[in-house]
Amino acid sequence: MKISAFPKCYLGSIPQTMSVFDWIQEAKQLPAEGLEMYEGFFPSFENNEVDRVADAIRQAGFEMPMFCCSPDFTQPAADARAKEVEREASMIAVTRRLGGQGTVCRILTGQRRANVADEQAFEWIFDAFHQLLPVALEHGVKLGLENHFKDGKWQAPEFAQKAPLFLRVVNEFRGHPAFGVQYDPSNAVVAGDDPIELLKAIAADVCSMHASDRWLATDGTLQHGVTGKGLNDYNAIFSILAAHNYRGWVSIEDGMNGMEEMRESLEFLGRMKRNYFA
Repeated sequence: MKISAFPKCYLGSIPQTMSVFDWIQEAKQLPAEGLEMYEGFFPSFENNEVDRVADAIRQAGFEMPMFCCSPDFTQPAADARAKEVEREASMIAVTRRLGGQGTVCRILTGQRRANVADEQAFEWIFDAFHQLLPVALEHGVKLGLENHFKDGKWQAPEFAQKAPLFLRVVNEFRGHPAFGVQYDPSNAVVAGDDPIELLKAIAADVCSMHASDRWLATDGTLQHGVTGKGLNDYNAIFSILAAHNYRGWVSIEDGMNGMEEMRESLEFLGRMKRNYFA
């Protein structure tokens, strides 16, 4: 198991008011081995620009374990879905340039649209995945399906947000060498699902993980906080992962209240790693 960091606090800042290179330099103060990247951090996907970021990550002493993409395959227009498949295929190539062979490229299903029936959505999603898995295999990249909530640019939540829908997609592609699960226990909490029961169902499929945490505010909303101090039972989570000989990355998704909380979350992960993966 290796530990990485994802700056959720800067999703609205990179690249508008700070560059991805600024984040890479700032992250050097953190006890992490890797830095996840997000497609929104890049003003350009020209090869030379992607290579500049990859070089900066390596020169700062990090690896790039996962590239976060947010494809939307539930769009009713066929040409729009085709463009999403084409873009995700190009992001698979970017993932390989950033992190090399074995890196995870996140994949989602798309938005839950009120005018799209579930069976129709599954048909479109499965078709997109069948097109993209051979591309990932060719590049030596793993597609990691996340039990996601909602991309910041989306109008509606993830179609497969709830466990039964998510597991139907997992079961369809389980066993494919280019397919895995990007597990986020906090997203299960937001969905109203039990994150431990979900993990038990997909533990053998997990190829990467976000170790975020949520706590219940006085107004009844779920807020991000320091990992290990929220609603998730990380002892149970890591015991399940260890029992399945998990050797992938666990990334902190934090920083909403400053870099010190991100450091505290990473230090918590370090303790859990020593306890369960020593």
